[in-house]
Amino acid sequence: MGQGDERWYNRADVLEGQAVRMPLLDEEAERQLHKTATLLAEGCRRKAELLSDPSISVAQAYEREFEYIAKRCKYRLRQVAGDDYEAVAKAYITGERDDRTGALAVYYLEALWRIQRRSTVPGMLFFPLIIRYPNSYTANLRFPHVHTTTESVIFESPGHAKVGPDDPHAQQYFDDSQHEQDRAADYLRRAAQTYHEQFPHPDDLPDDEPRYGGIVGAAGRRGSMFTEMLAPVEPDPDRFDEPPTEPELVPAGTEAERTAREYLPEAAALTD
Repeated sequence: MGQGDERWYNRADVLEGQAVRMPLLDEEAERQLHKTATLLAEGCRRKAELLSDPSISVAQAYEREFEYIAKRCKYRLRQVAGDDYEAVAKAYITGERDDRTGALAVYYLEALWRIQRRSTVPGMLFFPLIIRYPNSYTANLRFPHVHTTTESVIFESPGHAKVGPDDPHAQQYFDDSQHEQDRAADYLRRAAQTYHEQFPHPDDLPDDEPRYGGIVGAAGRRGSMFTEMLAPVEPDPDRFDEPPTEPELVPAGTEAERTAREYLPEAAALTD
């Protein structure tokens, strides 16, 4: 999925108001969810290290983050739609098939396309929401038309600014920007712990207690300003009555509405 790829799977309606629900029906699935959360926490710390390194630009930090996200998305695509996930998505788009597998393939491809461009397109926020329940978890990949949340840490990217080395205040600007990136890095290192708290190892949990957890994240840009946020979310225990038997698309849920109200600027649009 390169920069020049045709966006033949353009289906914002598949993303809008929907989330992917994945079954958690055995210990192996529980361990895989914990592993995914651990990898997300490591990604948070890795981005923190990149932001705090003066030799690495913000653009490079986000490019490396996208490489990791793309790898995880393609893993999920193969899990739900097989190795020929692009063919599955094309068949869904053209109407040759109309099933959950095709819809899931388009969901992930559309989300991946937007994630790839979130650091280059100003005014688009990546606003993911992951919620775990006793027998499943949901992943809601949202893209509001805003660049920040009410709780985001903000930092400057000199590589995206119109400040040249001959500008009389250039050095001060570069120093201040690095200070902001260091502050954002400290925030991300602390925030990474949220993944461990919300998605602990199944061996550390009592067998007879329902398992709940959730996180909401946000990453956006406007001009040379970048923003980051990560926070825990309280799941709705009454959301689902029955466990799923296979991956499926479901309505976004009350947690999506609640986090949008809590963290997004007023009247933010969630999709195209």
